[in-house]
Amino acid sequence: MSALTRRIAISLFLPIAAGFVPAAAIAQQPGGDAPPPTVTVVTLHAQDVTLTTTLPGRVTASAEAEVRPQVNGIVAQRLFEEGRRVKVGDPLFLIDKTTYEAVVAQAEAAVAQALAQAQNARSEATRVGELRDRRVASVSTTEAAIAARDAAEAAVKVAEAQLQTARIELERTTIRAELDGEIGLAQTSQGALVTASQATPLAVIRTLDPVHVDVTQSAAEVIRWRREVMTQPTDQQPSRTVMLRLADGSDYAETGTLTAAEPYVNETTGVMTLRMSFANPDHILLPGMYVQAIIQQAKAKDVVLAPQEGVSRDRRGQPIALVANAEGLVEQRQLTILQDMGNNWVVSEGLKDGDRLIVEGVQRIAPGMPVNPEERKPAAPAEGAAAAAPADGAAEKQDGAEEPGNKAASDG
Repeated sequence: MSALTRRIAISLFLPIAAGFVPAAAIAQQPGGDAPPPTVTVVTLHAQDVTLTTTLPGRVTASAEAEVRPQVNGIVAQRLFEEGRRVKVGDPLFLIDKTTYEAVVAQAEAAVAQALAQAQNARSEATRVGELRDRRVASVSTTEAAIAARDAAEAAVKVAEAQLQTARIELERTTIRAELDGEIGLAQTSQGALVTASQATPLAVIRTLDPVHVDVTQSAAEVIRWRREVMTQPTDQQPSRTVMLRLADGSDYAETGTLTAAEPYVNETTGVMTLRMSFANPDHILLPGMYVQAIIQQAKAKDVVLAPQEGVSRDRRGQPIALVANAEGLVEQRQLTILQDMGNNWVVSEGLKDGDRLIVEGVQRIAPGMPVNPEERKPAAPAEGAAAAAPADGAAEKQDGAEEPGNKAASDG
């Protein structure tokens, strides 16, 4: 190739090569990077929180009376309407009275006979006493007359006592309520034979306003709770007020009070029983119903409530969270969780006031990456419960992390 030809080829190649150089350079410039991913954050605020514990329990009547016969006989009539309220003294069952009326009549006759004999004995004692004054009757005769008089008067008292017993037995043929409350279903019917010693009650009366709720808690938890209370100032000690959650998941409208604790630990289970009292004007709570009692345990100061969708667990099972710092970089924090509270975790360590917790978009980021944080907007009331759920981040997890579940935990 001649020199002229080489110069022409070079002159043609240089403009073409020059056209490729700017594109390659642009691709290497920082301005050509993708923008930081946008994440949704919630700004946390420190606050004082009352810690609670949820314990399963059963509703019991505040008072209960089993209706049982005190005499033997045939049930002649049931006098109450099942499931209705009864008051003390209301007649419930009527037992056939025929035999008991006859016993009363016999006892009345025995009293009359004893009175007549006593009157005769008194007259005889008086007559013998007069004869003795005239020295006609002997001392032994006089003493015998006085003894006969005293015996007759004692016989009157015995007869009167037997009459009173007979009348009590007759009165007991009408079985009455011994407690104000709601009476259950009758366990006997007209014509049935009942006895004073039978094991099965005729019916049960229960007082349903107020009611008791009995829950069990491990002895270890009770000891820990009592120690925490003893170390807290009086103004920071938890209230004895108790909330109640029903079997359908709803909260009971009335608040209750922790009234007593059984001073005994079950040797087999290692738990002790706590008792609460709740007003029950509408009879929503019924004996035997399963409930959950929410009891105040302690007060935690300067903690944050972290939305649960912003907290996950690492491979060791420790709770962690990602936050956007002041420079817009992602930081991973190790957390200490005291308990759950609604849809939040109560965090005592790892998060502080003003931290921006990342709750959506965690799958696209890693610690140290720059992000574009956007504050999560509060749900509109019209959207209801659906608006309260995160759009896409509630189901997201960090790489290699697990969801925290619904149990309170703390880092180990």
